[in-house]
Amino acid sequence: MATSNQIKYKIGQAKKTMVRLNKEVTAQKNKIKKLESALKRAKAAPKPKKKAVAKKKKVIKRKKSAPKRRKR
Repeated sequence: MATSNQIKYKIGQAKKTMVRLNKEVTAQKNKIKKLESALKRAKAAPKPKKKAVAKKKKVIKRKKSAPKRRKR
């Protein structure tokens, strides 16, 4: 069986773990709140209008003429 000091030690370790985890949880909650507020601001921001895209004209490729022969 465990002694009373061993049990007290285990309880102390468990409490330390709980404190550390609670700090991490609150930190994550704050991070989530910041991100959610940033998302709301991003959604509310005026969006730039898209420019009208001009239609591309078809490019007519010219046929290449045969290379000229050199006179000898």
